[in-house]
Amino acid sequence: MKSKDFLTISDVSIEEFEGLLDKADEIKAHPEQYRTALAGQTLAMIFQKPSTRTRVSFEVGIWQLGGYALYLSGTDIQIGRGETIADTARVLSRYCDGIMARVFGHQDVVDLGRYATVPVINGLSDLTHPCQAAADYMTLREKRGRNVAGLKLVYVGDGNNVAHSLILAGAKLGVNVVIACPEGYRPKAEIIERALPDAKKRGSTIEVTSRPEDACQGADVIYTDVFTSMGQEKEKQERAKAFQGYMVSMEMLRRAKPECIFMHCLPAHRGEEVEAAVADSPQSVIFDEAENRMHAQKAIMVELMGKRK
Repeated sequence: MKSKDFLTISDVSIEEFEGLLDKADEIKAHPEQYRTALAGQTLAMIFQKPSTRTRVSFEVGIWQLGGYALYLSGTDIQIGRGETIADTARVLSRYCDGIMARVFGHQDVVDLGRYATVPVINGLSDLTHPCQAAADYMTLREKRGRNVAGLKLVYVGDGNNVAHSLILAGAKLGVNVVIACPEGYRPKAEIIERALPDAKKRGSTIEVTSRPEDACQGADVIYTDVFTSMGQEKEKQERAKAFQGYMVSMEMLRRAKPECIFMHCLPAHRGEEVEAAVADSPQSVIFDEAENRMHAQKAIMVELMGKRK
């Protein structure tokens, strides 16, 4: 990849994103060939927000590449006590070969990338979740073939960071992305504007609607996420009211194509954003998706950190 960092899907071209997914497929199929790809390298992992999948997938992933992961919680580093992100980035660059950051505000990863001299990977921010989208589309290609152009992915729920990255990545692959969400919870217009040139090149569409059941008609993928993300707990009751009618149900799944798959970035709250019957159905690929976080992230690390060998 031309960019030093992986902060949003926008950081990579159409060809680079497709190449990244190809690399992830290759690493998953032949892990033994990459056992020493990052031998002796260290990844600093900054966690302002805890996570099961992000920590385990990155930590195990770099170990399988021959490297080492250093976990840094908010209490382990000095950012929360007044040290600037710029200084933190400069210091970690002297010790480590890469930085992964899971943060609240997107500007934090932007600043880390600006001041670090080593690659910075966005493990999640309030704006985007690019590693998740890479795993999602890797999974879709596994289930429906390498060329996913023309498929219809329907995301039902909050127009959040996950939705943003699904839009950006879907546009690069020619996937028709429909976001079904209540008014007031739509994806940011700037994200759609950023994705439109790629969608135009690939001949795909981006649509936002407030009618989830209609949106699911003829879907190849139905995707959802929690209605209340970490840091939004005070909005839980308000959001529960706003998202009435948006829980992914078996009825929605029946409106989709017979071969439609169900996706969720996890953790899933059965009975809130998805019926248990959907999450646990044969059409659900949520655990394949979770596994592919590791393979996709291994590809990202190899592409970025491998240049430093």
